Amino acid sequence: MTLVPIALLWASIPVLAAEPALRWLMVPVLLALLLFSARSFSLMHDCGHNTLWSSSLGNRITGFALGCLNAIPQFPWSRGHAFHHKHNGNWEVYRGPSSLLTVEQFLRLSPAAQWRYRLIRHPLMLFPGGFFYLVIRPRLQLLLGMAEFFGAALKHAMASPRSGFQAWKRFVLTFKSSHWYTTGEWLDLLSNNIVVVTSWYLMAAWLGLGLFVSCYSVVMACSAAMFICVFFVQHNFRGSYTSGTRGWSYFKGAIDGSSNLVLPEVLNWFTADIAFHSVHHLCERIPNYKLRECHRLHADLLKGCTYLSLRDIPRCFDLILWDSDAEELVSIDEALAAATR
Repeated sequence: MTLVPIALLWASIPVLAAEPALRWLMVPVLLALLLFSARSFSLMHDCGHNTLWSSSLGNRITGFALGCLNAIPQFPWSRGHAFHHKHNGNWEVYRGPSSLLTVEQFLRLSPAAQWRYRLIRHPLMLFPGGFFYLVIRPRLQLLLGMAEFFGAALKHAMASPRSGFQAWKRFVLTFKSSHWYTTGEWLDLLSNNIVVVTSWYLMAAWLGLGLFVSCYSVVMACSAAMFICVFFVQHNFRGSYTSGTRGWSYFKGAIDGSSNLVLPEVLNWFTADIAFHSVHHLCERIPNYKLRECHRLHADLLKGCTYLSLRDIPRCFDLILWDSDAEELVSIDEALAAATR
């Protein structure tokens, strides 16, 4: 229901592009592709929680494939996402995908640095930021990490020119890069890059470089913007639980630190019901196709949660500073106004 429509939509692109009278249909096709891309990312997310299938191997294989479809290495991503679940609501440890500053840190910045901070976290930056996150960053991570590896290998060879096989084996197995944490993450990153770059070459050869790059860039940038936006507003909203380490509660992080989105049914399907987010944080082992039912069965427990509609989303992007004293999210304008009192 996800992969077959994606294949058919891509297959329609050269047909539509070849007929001037049909080219306007490219717009709904690209819109459908970005929605299916968002769905495949949501399903990849389930694989990271080991919940799409009952088999760990099935989740691992499917997660890798869906990660390649979205150009992102699933295994390193899922390990980082697990850290988010473990510490959600503890803003001393984890401050979301935007790495928000505290009010004190922001006020210490120069005016130019404050302007850059505000610009980088503007909602429109979701599109170039999303493109970078999916298309460029994993390739850059591999290149920079391999540069670190070869640099360290050269130093090792110069320091121990007579090193034998066992010494080199220890060096390879114990090498730590700033761009991955384990050998497993490196292997997933490497494999993902091989598959993704090969698919880019084949798609460009089939569609033509210009048509492929233009369509692919739009789909990746917009779909990434969509699921980054969803993730952001599910944790950055007025009244969100933003504790320090002392007194932090996992339960409150799930209930009060996660919002639930009130979406049209079609968007619930394309996001695999991740809108029911509080129950997802209460128990990450609930698969996407059970989230809605669990939310309904525990409605009394969840009635105090925050529920956001689509019209509430823009206001969430104002809340890009953490007031660590009041333990709440505030806007830059609020922080500057408080500082001048």
